[in-house]
Amino acid sequence: VQLQASGGGLVQAGGSLRLSCKASGSIFSINAMSWYQQAPGKQRELVAAITGGGSTYYLDSVKGRFTISRDSAKNTVYLQMNSLKPEDTGVYYCAAKLRSVYEALSSDYWGQGTLVTVSS
Repeated sequence: VQLQASGGGLVQAGGSLRLSCKASGSIFSINAMSWYQQAPGKQRELVAAITGGGSTYYLDSVKGRFTISRDSAKNTVYLQMNSLKPEDTGVYYCAAKLRSVYEALSSDYWGQGTLVTVSS
């Protein structure tokens, strides 16, 4: 199983980016998918998550600016990031709690991260 994240880049404050993360491989089912931010010098932090049923979670600091969505048919999760601020800068990692065809229970899988830089 692999998670491939893309969509990061350099943007000015107030701009927008859309991150994508596709899960591929021998997947039996996906329970939830999420995005984490690791800002320079800080620990990785959960930014947004979405369950299979469509329930969402957002970190308070991104509410109203970020939107997480999911295309279950494509095993892909998106993060639409609007009104970006310099403090949104960091490496964004996607994660999925999923069950592969070789497992009896779900496990956590991580993507490689994509860098988002917001200039002031």
